[in-house]
Amino acid sequence: MKQESSILSNTQLELLKLFSTNLSESELRELKEVIASFYAQKSIQFADRAWQEKH
Repeated sequence: MKQESSILSNTQLELLKLFSTNLSESELRELKEVIASFYAQKSIQFADRAWQEKH
């Protein structure tokens, strides 16, 4: 069977490095909160720019 090669993004590579360590459950929860906060902030910034462009 032919194996397809997939190229990982720089983000995926960094996350793989990070996840090669064992985090406690509380650390894992904290990490999830940090990632969620990061993407929430990016979404807010995107929405703010879109709002400013239309008004």
